[in-house]
Amino acid sequence: MSDAVSDAMAEDAQNVPVHSLVPTVRRRRGGQLTAGLSLVSQRYLLLLRFAVVNAAGFTLLAAAWAEGLIDPIIATDSTHLCLLIFLVFLAGLGLSAQRILRASRELNRAKEFDPSVPSRAARYLAEVRGRDSGARSIAASSLKFKLSARIGTVRQISSTLVILGLIGTVIGFIMALSGVDPQKAGDVAAIGPMVSKLIEGMAVALYTTLVGGVLNIWLNINIGLLSGATVNLITEIVAVGERHAGP
Repeated sequence: MSDAVSDAMAEDAQNVPVHSLVPTVRRRRGGQLTAGLSLVSQRYLLLLRFAVVNAAGFTLLAAAWAEGLIDPIIATDSTHLCLLIFLVFLAGLGLSAQRILRASRELNRAKEFDPSVPSRAARYLAEVRGRDSGARSIAASSLKFKLSARIGTVRQISSTLVILGLIGTVIGFIMALSGVDPQKAGDVAAIGPMVSKLIEGMAVALYTTLVGGVLNIWLNINIGLLSGATVNLITEIVAVGERHAGP
């Protein structure tokens, strides 16, 4: 009886069309591919956000250049303060990129924690292993201050952009007023140079304020990305410590 059942099952298996098995295999492979792409996207999500934000920023900058909106700023920047502000911005952007890359790597290592791989999470675990909850809380607070300090320098550079813009405003007004001589207000020949000097000073004042404010907003967007990454990193590292530190 059992031999008959086995033969019947074997015959049914042979009668199953091969093409009916193909979708199942494809679904499995498709699911594995989707899972792999999801894992890769999660690993590089922070870097992707940083790239998209700054690509959009430089695209708008290139569009403004193409429309001739940057040329007047360069032409009237006799103090070169706008150039200085832009260079300071590039320094802040480069530092922000370095900090975001570092945070992304440490975040990936914390999510895929391996005690044998040197990482910030592994160092934190070595500090809190075997300690009570109070000691772990103090270590978590210390970790928060250390990682948050990475943002401080970028924030300071961002504030410097606004300060340089305000300094340019003051210098521009000084330049504008220095060309005005009340005693020559009735001299027709002297009015032209005074008006020219006044316009030059006002241009410096307005353009430096504009450049400093716009670049400050741009850099603050990157600071927001870095702040979010730092919070996620702190959360993941503390979670690793709580899971593996023991009672």
